[in-house]
Amino acid sequence: MDYYQVLGVDKKASKDEIKSAFRKLAHKFHPDKNNGDEKKFKEVNEAYQVLSDDKKRAEYDTYGRVFGGGAGPGGGGYADGGGFGFDFSDLFRGGGGATGAPDLEDLFEGFFGGGRSNGRKTPRGRDISIDLQISFSEAVFGTSRKVLITKVGACDTCKGTGAKKGTSMIKCEQCAGKGKITESRRSIMGSFTTERDCDKCQGKGEIPKEPCGACYGMGVLKKSEEMDIKIPAGMDEGEMIRLNGQGEAVAKGVAGDLYVKVHIERHPVFRRDGSDLTMDLSIKLTDALLGGTYDIKTLDGNISLKIPQGVSHGEILRITGRGVPLDKNRRGNLLIRILIKMPSKISKKTSDIIEKLKDEGL
Repeated sequence: MDYYQVLGVDKKASKDEIKSAFRKLAHKFHPDKNNGDEKKFKEVNEAYQVLSDDKKRAEYDTYGRVFGGGAGPGGGGYADGGGFGFDFSDLFRGGGGATGAPDLEDLFEGFFGGGRSNGRKTPRGRDISIDLQISFSEAVFGTSRKVLITKVGACDTCKGTGAKKGTSMIKCEQCAGKGKITESRRSIMGSFTTERDCDKCQGKGEIPKEPCGACYGMGVLKKSEEMDIKIPAGMDEGEMIRLNGQGEAVAKGVAGDLYVKVHIERHPVFRRDGSDLTMDLSIKLTDALLGGTYDIKTLDGNISLKIPQGVSHGEILRITGRGVPLDKNRRGNLLIRILIKMPSKISKKTSDIIEKLKDEGL
């Protein structure tokens, strides 16, 4: 077998001429084609593997079909699963040359479910986030805030349709209203049918008869929007609120989400411990010994707190139902830590009284 005759080239043919001849014959004799010839295809492949390699070509020109390296020219075929041992990317690079073969990258993208396949996901807008500062009381009981956000949103003029006001949508001619375009391609691996979203209507099957003048038919545009954000009761510092579909919009798709990060101002009196509120209360020594009553201003009104006789320093008094709301009917507790104020100076009279208490064993 004369490799030059197999490819139909002269012995002085350049590499480009050999490659061009191989491409033409490989497509002509490929076994997957109706008029293919596996035997001739193997011969063409064998000839190309030798003549495209400078070392092997020199050996062939000198000795004929005698080669080293253990990889003889007849070792192609289907055994390696790669298709007769030649480089597919080399064969199809640049659109397949004069034969009009499809680009291999496009072929594999469609075959393995790339961005053009029928598994294409619906476009989704970008998520956005903002920081919001609220008071301690608002974090405990909940509140709502109006904020002005600049983002890409649905066009108010056309309500996101992309059509001029007063006009209608019409069937997309490119996909005949199906929203999908089916393409069939032939390759060395056989015939493949792929389905992709129509790029004219973005998979919707219809387009505006007349585009909206505000958004130019896109259905979305950048604008400022006032939003009412509800802060639920019991928020913690740094906690996030997710508002589905309130992020940036995207043409022919779904909007992203808005994330609100809550920051809480410190309170001069109260602290939070889970569902409970805590505070410190300083009382006089005499009230600790004899008991007393203190008026306390809480987050939701005043209460009168009775100090029991003989209360200890650091003791916790519990007021039920004055903490963080758990639901409509339940709340945590208010925990009051008692701090006894000790006098820094005492008079002679007070000193004499204390001495008498000392004699009583107090």
